[in-house]
Amino acid sequence: MSFLIGVLGGGFGGLVGLGGGVVMIPLMVGVFKLSQHKAHGTSLVAVFFTGLMGALTYGLQGSLNLKAALFLAATAILTARLGARYAHSLPEAELKRAFGLFLLLVAFLLLLKPYLAPVGLVRGEALQDLALLVAGGLTGFLSGMMGVGGGTIMVPAMVLVLGMDQHTAQGTSLLAMVPASLVGAYTHYRLGNVDTLLAPGLVPGVLLGTFLGGEAAHFLPEATLRLVFAMVLLWTSWRYLRPSSRKR
Repeated sequence: MSFLIGVLGGGFGGLVGLGGGVVMIPLMVGVFKLSQHKAHGTSLVAVFFTGLMGALTYGLQGSLNLKAALFLAATAILTARLGARYAHSLPEAELKRAFGLFLLLVAFLLLLKPYLAPVGLVRGEALQDLALLVAGGLTGFLSGMMGVGGGTIMVPAMVLVLGMDQHTAQGTSLLAMVPASLVGAYTHYRLGNVDTLLAPGLVPGVLLGTFLGGEAAHFLPEATLRLVFAMVLLWTSWRYLRPSSRKR
């Protein structure tokens, strides 16, 4: 069953260019009745492997900026651990509410994606490097806390702020999150927030699902996919944020 959840998470993520954590975490909580904390930690283990595979794929296509990935990872590695520890310190209800708000943000950015164009709001190498360090630090914290990859934040930042093209930004964010997600996953594991029985099935499922979703995306209308997935995220977010779910 964990393999199937991995396939679903990776498949949906591959279809619309997102990590599978936003799908896997609600499924692990709903189907396996994992605590929110353990679902976040277990998801981050799978995120590491999808980031590794995705970065390799983009690298073979030449869609990587190694310097930008290095600067992003430099601070993301530091803050991923802090994010994981902060998530561990939150009560279950508060972590669920934070995850619901995060899903709202992801849905908004998903709908905004077609309107993102390389702008280059920051000029000058020093300022761009500083922007990458700040973006990496923010993304690393969110990744460790939410148990997801950082592309949702990193990609818009690189496209709008640095003027990077969409494909290079996506490949760079995947590469940057490989070490950061590893640190976050290890921290969650040390805190007891990784289900070691589910992870071995989840990882190959996510890898297969990401591949299948990426292939299917070439044959399906992107605008429709993004709209449907955004609606799914909004519905899931509502389930997390409604008062009855917080009381439970």
